[in-house]
Amino acid sequence: MTTDVTVDSDSQTDQTTALIKVDNLKKHFPIHKGVFSRVVGQVYAVDGISFEIKPGETLGLVGESGCGKSTVGRTVLKLLEPTAGSIQIEGQDITALPPVEMLPYRQKMQMIFQDPFASLNPRMTAGGIVGEPLIIHGVGDAAERQDRVAWLFERVGLRPERMFSYAHEFSGGQRQRLGIARALAINPELIICDEPVSALDVSIQAQIINLLMDLQDEFKLSYLFISHDLAVVEHISHRVAVMYLGRIVEMTDKTSLFDMPLHPYTEALLYAVPIPKSGARNRTRKIVEGDVPSPINPPSGCHFHTRCPYAVARCRTEEPKLREVKPGHMTACHIHDGGVKFPLENPT
Repeated sequence: MTTDVTVDSDSQTDQTTALIKVDNLKKHFPIHKGVFSRVVGQVYAVDGISFEIKPGETLGLVGESGCGKSTVGRTVLKLLEPTAGSIQIEGQDITALPPVEMLPYRQKMQMIFQDPFASLNPRMTAGGIVGEPLIIHGVGDAAERQDRVAWLFERVGLRPERMFSYAHEFSGGQRQRLGIARALAINPELIICDEPVSALDVSIQAQIINLLMDLQDEFKLSYLFISHDLAVVEHISHRVAVMYLGRIVEMTDKTSLFDMPLHPYTEALLYAVPIPKSGARNRTRKIVEGDVPSPINPPSGCHFHTRCPYAVARCRTEEPKLREVKPGHMTACHIHDGGVKFPLENPT
């Protein structure tokens, strides 16, 4: 069985050059009201974030539900049009490209969705779902596409004879494998993983995570891995970005983040992770008070100041910028100005 279906791509990316670079990205959703649909406000879902991902790297994006993580993934892929900012793929700005001109870049970027059932067409066979990207991009003839799909099934742990089954005939973990196979079909360089294991049993989660890591090694893939599960993010990511209410508040390599977080919100997230009872005896319990503010009317200054135990007057009026506090460790917190550190214990 052949697997050599040629997919047009540029020359190999320099490993020191960012595959994707996002600068000051914003996505605001207008709120309409009345008979004439007047715009009466905005939902500030993503409010000015910047990051880059290098070839073969996984950037984990974590935060509470509703902080804007999934909106980031969909906006980067331009499934949602950005309100402001820029998105560059291998140095090419794709921010303002119309859909027809985005087609070549769709080969470089694919997505694995959170709900493996809702993202699969119930009227198409599994083989048709996985092979559809090959048809859209004009890759190979019918026989080559069928061989490619059969090979993809085997590579993600599905039997090729299941190509003629429908989505409802698969288990949840098998459906997610279908979604992974579909994302791999046209040899992308970047895959957005939008909470790909949150709807699965814990035992199946481990299998899917290990599959994604194996595929990354084999195909030199880059991942933007979106999740609220810190244990999963620590396992799969090289670097981690922490989001709160539409903004990135901390970003560094995973070891630095879990060993010594520099933002109070990151500290709170890590203290919320359950640990064995024997280890909990020596850890002071810290709970963040209050509720997450509305993204329609976020607080002025630092968005986290309404819940932060270390907040000072400056936090209420001046927005902290994401900056490098330690080599390779960026955070957006006024407490670190002048070398002052808030009293962190090791939460792990």
